[in-house]
Amino acid sequence: MTTAKSAYPVPVAELLPQARQLVKHLGRTPSRNQLMAELRIGAPKARELLDRLAEEDQAKTPNPGGLHVVAEPAEAHHDESTETEAEAAEVEQATEPEPVPTEAQGAEHEAESAPTTTTADPAKPADKQAVKPMAVWPVMLLALPAFVAIWSGWVGLGQLTGFGIVHPLPGIADGFAINTAITLPIGVETYAAYALRVWLSGQVPARARRFAKYSALGSLALGALGQIAFHLMKAAGMTSAPWLITAAVACLPVAVLGMGAGLAHLIKDTHREVQQ
Repeated sequence: MTTAKSAYPVPVAELLPQARQLVKHLGRTPSRNQLMAELRIGAPKARELLDRLAEEDQAKTPNPGGLHVVAEPAEAHHDESTETEAEAAEVEQATEPEPVPTEAQGAEHEAESAPTTTTADPAKPADKQAVKPMAVWPVMLLALPAFVAIWSGWVGLGQLTGFGIVHPLPGIADGFAINTAITLPIGVETYAAYALRVWLSGQVPARARRFAKYSALGSLALGALGQIAFHLMKAAGMTSAPWLITAAVACLPVAVLGMGAGLAHLIKDTHREVQQ
């Protein structure tokens, strides 16, 4: 026979009928611990209920001699309460309902109890493995015609601006000659493609990405202007370029060298960017 524990203290008057039923059920007066366990109350209320039950028994039992009940000495009553204080605490803890876990605690428990994931196994289905990168050979095929046109345009512009056959090793290899006009397409267009790759890779420091972005766009713009200048002069039948175009084209190898060296240093710089 048990009762649900309430959030508010139950008065002794309300617990008294339940204590009477417990007396009828046991056929005797229950002990204090039995009252505490069955009614889920503390030691003070259990003692008060026992006093009430004793008074009711005395009222029902005839007392011709005028005898009266002598109360326990306060000292003995205090000793009994101290001896059973730990036992009463254990009874109350045993009778308290288990706390209901909250949603956050339940989610944390599920996360802890969930099985740990393992690394991808080549034998598993393909949808659980890394996606295979797309092939780049179509881009190379598309770039081949553009490369031929750009190469011929830069070489022709170089010849119109004074680039031509030179002997780079006089006295060592007099027969070795090279046309310096090929340095224009190799330098400008190769740097533009490399800087574009560095900019879009996302694997370099922020300063290197900014430099690669603007220098790549600038190189592509210079390449487009060079092609326009060559085809306009070729269509006009010119055999030499004006001095402004010659001066600009002559500075291109130096500009490409400076941009390439600067980008290489910025790529290796992994320190934190200085805020200005």
